[in-house]
Amino acid sequence: MTYLEWFEVHANKHKAIMDTLTELSDSEVIDYFSYDNMKEKHIDFCPLYAEDKKCHEMKDLNCYLCGCMYFRFSDKGIRKEGDKTYYSLCSIEAKEGKAFVSDGSVHQDCSGCLIPHKKHVIEKHFSRDWREVMKQTIVSLPSSK
Repeated sequence: MTYLEWFEVHANKHKAIMDTLTELSDSEVIDYFSYDNMKEKHIDFCPLYAEDKKCHEMKDLNCYLCGCMYFRFSDKGIRKEGDKTYYSLCSIEAKEGKAFVSDGSVHQDCSGCLIPHKKHVIEKHFSRDWREVMKQTIVSLPSSK
């Protein structure tokens, strides 16, 4: 699955859940997306739920901003350095992030970063439209003429 395919599938899952939460306040929506609640009520939201695993080991993991607003990606590549193509990166260069390097490609590894899963961060960036919060993640490259 490409980054863009994941993004679209996840955005649709997110919207389907949000469409059922119209009566909740923003704070209640954020609380609703707690790992324990989501694992119980929306097992298909994340493949890790079925394995009873978390993507990040933290006590109060919140899944609202799964797919960080600071993550940047392009399935065509963001930039090339030497023989490596960068397909994703962290726009704030979070110190907890690192690069996953393989033959010819570099991808952002966010497994050590907890930023988007903290309640105060979600409150700061909150929108009922996940796509709105995540709109800058998709890197559009200038077309070559």
